[in-house]
Amino acid sequence: MQENWSIRLIRISAIFGLIGAFLGSHMAGAGSYAFRPIHAHILVVGWLSVFAWGVFYKIYKIRAKKLITAHSWTAIIGSIGLTAGMWFQFMQPFGVNETFSLIFYIVGGSVLLISFVLFVLLTFLIEKEGRR
Repeated sequence: MQENWSIRLIRISAIFGLIGAFLGSHMAGAGSYAFRPIHAHILVVGWLSVFAWGVFYKIYKIRAKKLITAHSWTAIIGSIGLTAGMWFQFMQPFGVNETFSLIFYIVGGSVLLISFVLFVLLTFLIEKEGRR
């Protein structure tokens, strides 16, 4: 199960990396940096953090299997929720209601914060032999 979450997180981070690179390319081509905070969070949270968590699961064996699942789901939902919420909040696409976009942004960020807390706990639940 841990191996499955490792590759899932790495694949999702690759998608975030592609989206982040596309946004950066778009901003450079358009000469507008309106997407800058969204672009930065997609790359730092979606690409870098999610990738690091996937690699962590590949390297270390964790005792708490259910916590891995909870962390991975909150990582995915939080990363998507935060970055999409930022997009809704800052860009107001499709005439999205301001209250909805703010709540989406806050909930996404809160779920991501929970993910980081769960990850801290997981670092203390490594098997005695540590590495695989």
